Amino acid sequence: MEGEYLSFKMKEQFQPKKIILAYSGGLDTSVILAWLKEKYSCEVIAYCADVGQKEELSGLEEKGKKTGASKVYIEDLRLEFARDFIFPAIQGNAIYENRYLLGTSLARPLIAKGMVEVAKKENADAFSHGATGKGNDQVRFELGFKALAPDLAIIAPWRTWEFKGRTDLIEFAKAKNIPVPVTVEKPYSMDRNLMHLSFEGGILEDPFKEPDESMFLLSVSPEKAPDKSTYLELDFQEGNCVGINGKKMNPLEVMEELNKIGGENGIGRVDIVENRLVGIKSRGVYETPGGSILHIAHRDIESITLDRDTQHLKDDLANEFARLIYNGHWFSSKMKSIRAFISETQRYVTGTVRVKLYKGNCTLVGRKSQVSLYNSKLSTFEKEELYNQQDAEGFINIYGLPTRETAKLRK
Repeated sequence: MEGEYLSFKMKEQFQPKKIILAYSGGLDTSVILAWLKEKYSCEVIAYCADVGQKEELSGLEEKGKKTGASKVYIEDLRLEFARDFIFPAIQGNAIYENRYLLGTSLARPLIAKGMVEVAKKENADAFSHGATGKGNDQVRFELGFKALAPDLAIIAPWRTWEFKGRTDLIEFAKAKNIPVPVTVEKPYSMDRNLMHLSFEGGILEDPFKEPDESMFLLSVSPEKAPDKSTYLELDFQEGNCVGINGKKMNPLEVMEELNKIGGENGIGRVDIVENRLVGIKSRGVYETPGGSILHIAHRDIESITLDRDTQHLKDDLANEFARLIYNGHWFSSKMKSIRAFISETQRYVTGTVRVKLYKGNCTLVGRKSQVSLYNSKLSTFEKEELYNQQDAEGFINIYGLPTRETAKLRK
């Protein structure tokens, strides 16, 4: 116990020389950048991974340096995000609590990985992030740091500083002339990437209050979507979407195209109260147009290319896979093992799925594959010669033997 206490005291007195900060330019990380400079009087390097924030990156480098960063890294990781994080999640049918498609959860380990690479390059001795002590992101970032750079320190200002809430941060930002895209009147936070756009906090903390339509940026409301259906054909190869309507595309192009078309048709809006890892229930509103289409289409191509027992085992693992992603275990041994299983199951998940988009709905209307396990000669209700229906009687007698014997005993 004494050793643990001394270790804790040393951590409290730690004086970093160079900090890598996960920086978005929003309220929290802007204030954190200035606060770190004041508190530690050391070099702070701002790191931003471009995972599809689009216009949010405009002027970010200039803003970061003006706020006090010695350097600002902005790395384009969009293709890597789509290929190595979003697509594996689609392959594993990862949906947290049956509704959340894990957009933020998938981006955090990639950002942590990028920060570790910069830390090694810059000889930094600490990481910092803007996640609160109530949320999931603190776990996702820090498990990534611990897995990839276990010897570096981690500074989490929300768990130690004097500010009590975002209103305090807004006042601090005004006092320091730090421009931030949040006001007291509109305090909810947003997180945007290739997979989704999320909203939480502020006016959304009343779970009975309907979100204002002006809040949504990626999708039109279903009421304002076109009155005509949009048909798409998605080509899959080994579990990954490789083309749309006959046009070959890489993972980034797939996500951008499906986000555009899905958003135009009002696809992928979700309003949920989810269970955070720390035990708090949180209301989140999400726009996930492209990801929603991919999840629906991928599960359908699996229906004709996976055998029953493999599909059922994979379905059982999907919830655990989603929980591991949500809880920040992307780099864990358990995750590695589950992903190896998922990857093996995708070897023959190849074919084409046809979907119909109409006013917020994505409906499956067709699927085909050269390696399909669906055999119309077996499934037909018409006369066939591959299956003798009389054989079913013996199968049922054997399959139902425990049920029959148990019933006889209890009587």
